[in-house]
Amino acid sequence: MIEQSDRTNYKLSVVIPMFNEEHGAAECVRRVREVITTKLQCRYELIFVNDGSVDNTLQLLKEEKAKDDNIKIIDFSRNFGHQTAITAGIDHSTGDAVIIIDGDLQDPPEVFPKLIEKWQEGADMVHARRIARHGETARTKLQAAIYYRLMSQISTINIPVDVGDFRLMDRIVVNELRKLKEHRRYVRGLATWVGFKQTIVDYEREPRFAGTRSFTFKASFQLALAGIIGFAIFPVRLGLYLGTFFVLLGFACGLLLILNPDAVKDWAPLVMTVLIVGGSQLFCTGIMGEYLYLIVDESRGRPLYIVKQIY
Repeated sequence: MIEQSDRTNYKLSVVIPMFNEEHGAAECVRRVREVITTKLQCRYELIFVNDGSVDNTLQLLKEEKAKDDNIKIIDFSRNFGHQTAITAGIDHSTGDAVIIIDGDLQDPPEVFPKLIEKWQEGADMVHARRIARHGETARTKLQAAIYYRLMSQISTINIPVDVGDFRLMDRIVVNELRKLKEHRRYVRGLATWVGFKQTIVDYEREPRFAGTRSFTFKASFQLALAGIIGFAIFPVRLGLYLGTFFVLLGFACGLLLILNPDAVKDWAPLVMTVLIVGGSQLFCTGIMGEYLYLIVDESRGRPLYIVKQIY
C-alpha cells in the first residue's frame, strides 16, 4: 500500500536544472520564490542542479543560498545532460510534491498555483502543456510539433502531446521514478509510464529571460532518439515493414515489366532496387546498432551522475 502525501500542509520541492544561466539565475530564484511565498505560502525547497556550467552560474547560486536556507545546490563534476540533471534533483527532493522547471524561465513559475490546484483535487501528476511557444523560431516550433505528434503515434504509452518536462509530481510518483535507473533518460516518458492519476494544465511558454539557448540541435536529436528508442517498438519493426513494402514493390515492378516492357529502361529496375533496398538495410542496421549500444551502456553499471559537492 502506497502512503498518500499531505496535500494541505505540504512541502513543495522545485527542481531546476541549470547550465550556463548566469544572466538569469538571480531572476529565476526571485520569481520562483515570489510565487511560492505570496501565492502558495507553503514550506518549500529550491533544488538547483548545476550541470557542469562553465560560467558564473554556480557562484551566483551560492550567493542566493547565503540569503535563503531553502535553496539546495547540487554541483555535478561535469556536464551530464539536462535529463540527468532533472533525475538528480528528483533523487534529492524531500517534498510532498515536486515541480520540475527549467532555469531559463520559458516555463513561467506563475503556473505553479494551477498545478497545485489540480494536485490538491486528486491528481498524482499534473503535466503542463504548451499551447503557445513565444520567442521561438518557426523551425523550432515545427520540429517540436512534428516530434510530439510522431511520438504520440509510435509510442507504446500515451505520452501527452506538446508536454515537456514542466510538471508536478506527487511523492508517490517521485518514489517510483527513483527506482528507474536506465541511462538513456527520457523523463517525460518515464513520468507517464509509471501511471497513477494524471491530468493536464495548459499554459503559454515565454521567451528566454536572458542568455542564449544552450539546448542545441544535437541535444534535441539525442533527446528525441532517447524517447523513440525507450518508448516505441516501431523502430524494431521497421525492417519488417520495409521488407514487406519492397517485396510488394518488386512484384509491382515485375508486373510493370510484363505488361509494358518498353516503358522501363533495362537498367532502371536494378538500380532502383539496389539503392532502395541497400539504403533500407543500412538504416535498419543503424537502428539495431542503437539498441545494441543501449544494452552495452546499461551493462557497464556506471552511475547516472557524479555529484562534486552539495551546498
